[in-house]
Amino acid sequence: MINIKRVLFYIMSITLVALISFMLMLAVTEMPPYGKLDNPTNNMVYERYVTKGVEESGGTNLVANILLDYRGYDTLMESTVLFATVIAIMLVWGTRSVSKEEEAQNEEHHH
Repeated sequence: MINIKRVLFYIMSITLVALISFMLMLAVTEMPPYGKLDNPTNNMVYERYVTKGVEESGGTNLVANILLDYRGYDTLMESTVLFATVIAIMLVWGTRSVSKEEEAQNEEHHH
């Protein structure tokens, strides 16, 4: 006999993967061509970082200036997401399922 829940789960999973794949392909088609000078990556921001980075942030390390001064909130949120991910993984690995026999033994000890 076919398990309806399992079939429904597989259908929903395949549909979700297909939908996400389609959205990612749409995003890739909207990307600008590589190497053009008018791309968003080739703008005035990097010139300002290089020319005025030391003056505006007060540090001599350009990478640290960008990460901590210009993009501080972004870096803080990335660190928060990484921390939350590590905590979630530790919680999942730390949990274990309790068998019905162990539950019965625990109940006997408490009563």
